[in-house]
Amino acid sequence: MTWLVTGGAGYIGAHVAKAFVEAGVPVVVLDDLSSGREEFVPEGVPFARGSILDGGLVEATIDEHRVTGIVHLAGFKYAGVSVQRPLHTYSQNVTGMATLLGAAVDRGVDKVVFSSSAAVYGTPDVPLVTEQTPKAPESPYGESKLIGEWLLHDLEVAHGLRHASLRYFNVVGSGDPRIFDTSPHNLFPVVFDALVEGRTPRINGDDYPTPDGTCVRDYLHVADLALAHVAAAQRLDAGEAVESAYNLGSGEGVSVREIMSAIARVTGRGFEPEIAPRRAGDPARIVASGELAARDLDWRMRHSLDEMVDSAWRARLAAERAEA
Repeated sequence: MTWLVTGGAGYIGAHVAKAFVEAGVPVVVLDDLSSGREEFVPEGVPFARGSILDGGLVEATIDEHRVTGIVHLAGFKYAGVSVQRPLHTYSQNVTGMATLLGAAVDRGVDKVVFSSSAAVYGTPDVPLVTEQTPKAPESPYGESKLIGEWLLHDLEVAHGLRHASLRYFNVVGSGDPRIFDTSPHNLFPVVFDALVEGRTPRINGDDYPTPDGTCVRDYLHVADLALAHVAAAQRLDAGEAVESAYNLGSGEGVSVREIMSAIARVTGRGFEPEIAPRRAGDPARIVASGELAARDLDWRMRHSLDEMVDSAWRARLAAERAEA
């Protein structure tokens, strides 16, 4: 019983692979290192370097390691950039997933946990997003994730594939000081970059209809997220019922200003953020219910906001020391 973790050398994927190892479930990682780092792969975990678009490599990896289930995280993950690179996004996230699933079906792999996204909802007009909230993606990235969920449903009908899609919101923190968020677009790395470079972090808009005027989002610790993947895989292995999709959300949310205050407090680098104009398309609030995931996947917020910031900052500083 081995699980293949695609994208397992990435920030989230490496945490997922680590959580599987700690749960005693064998894993193998496949990653093309386009955004991941081989040093993120947990020690002792087999690593296959290559793309999910390479069906032969996927099949060989499944055969060599006797893979029985797949956690699929590999893909192009930058929603904003996807608007300028739609063909690349669809190639990586749709064609790549179809190739991966084709190899899985051919080799008799019948269980998949899919890394989906809150982007499938677009800009919801409800105070709390549930799995039944209408899907209205606003970028090629969000569209590609929704298509991925459709592919899984169609293969369930055609081949009996069992699956669960986990819809992420804002993933932060670190569960291992060796693994840090390398995205040039996510809030924590952007703020950390500014602090390290002596710039003042910026808030885009403080006139939203929220308690402090700044956007409210769900922020989730990456280690908590990783545990939900293991729980989903274990339910599938046990033949237990799963929902086709789960929101991994806090039910409450945190504002950008609260994030800035926590970062200033935890890092000890006091600052007053600059206020810039709103960015086009930023909704005032996106917060999700995690009720279904709590019921089935032991999903809960195990880390406070300060703990999320502290773990992310420590990992960032450790990376700088390692590269010095």
